[in-house]
Amino acid sequence: MPRRIILHAGFHKTGTSSIQATLRENRVALKKQIALRLRWHLKDIVVAARGYSTDRDPLTLIKVQSRFGEMVNAIPGMPRRTLVISAEELSGHLPGRGPLADYSAAPVLLYAYWEILRSAYPEAEILIYLSTRAPEAWLASAYWEHVKSSGMTMNFDVFEHTYGEAANLDAMVAEIASRVPAVVEARRLEDCADLPLGPVDPLLDLCDIPLSLRPSLVAVPAANRRPRQDVLDALLEANRTHSDAAARNAAKKSILSAAGLSA
Repeated sequence: MPRRIILHAGFHKTGTSSIQATLRENRVALKKQIALRLRWHLKDIVVAARGYSTDRDPLTLIKVQSRFGEMVNAIPGMPRRTLVISAEELSGHLPGRGPLADYSAAPVLLYAYWEILRSAYPEAEILIYLSTRAPEAWLASAYWEHVKSSGMTMNFDVFEHTYGEAANLDAMVAEIASRVPAVVEARRLEDCADLPLGPVDPLLDLCDIPLSLRPSLVAVPAANRRPRQDVLDALLEANRTHSDAAARNAAKKSILSAAGLSA
């Protein structure tokens, strides 16, 4: 049984890709202290969690619970290690998708995960870790992520007016802490800029990694960084020009490829 479980469930655009990439890069060095279940281990769960965040159907929530429970039940014994479960989409979709205006599904989803973990590991300490970001920076990053990955055509000022409340991540952290009976820790991305391993360092602090091990861990380049502004402007123009999804995606792939980026 793990001695501690850390559920890192977001939020999007707060360094989560870098956190997961760094954990994956250092998984061998950390294997005596940490067992990892990262986004690529949780594909079926996050599909269901995204679905629940948009439809709020109780049957979809049952699907989330069933898939999460199956994942937990399949974890082998890990005496005295910390289990880290990390995927931003455990909190649902990134707000800004049509009527999805906020993270209000997150407390429900996190309570469901907590309940399953508490039942499976009644003696383990369960913590929820949430990475956050200053509202203005988060909103801009969320907007351009939608431009890059969807057919969004609205201007930023319209997006800001429509979805601005979602940027108050501190309020959502407080809401989760009030509704899920677990210790909730949070850290802003901006506060991690000067840390040796960046945004993963506060998470490793919660894992009680020996100080002697920390210097041997490898930092990785920031993941999923925002492209240059001219590239983003070209992606927005492609969304506005191509109504056909296949043509739009091909145009955007070409723009990203020309900029040395992957789609």
